Amino acid sequence: MLVYIVIGVVIVVAVVVVAMLVRPKQDPVDSFRRQIDALSPEARKPTIDQVRDAAEDSGDNGPDES
Repeated sequence: MLVYIVIGVVIVVAVVVVAMLVRPKQDPVDSFRRQIDALSPEARKPTIDQVRDAAEDSGDNGPDES
């Protein structure tokens, strides 16, 4: 009986590891952009202004090349 439990645990762990390796990696910037795009224009305005201000402070005024 103990052998079956150990085999079951090994199979579950293997499935979880394979699922984590197969899942595509998400770019944090893309994730942020998707979250912002999901907001209404009024809701996203403060965040867009903050990003624009931060870009101006860093001297990066050009459009994103990605």
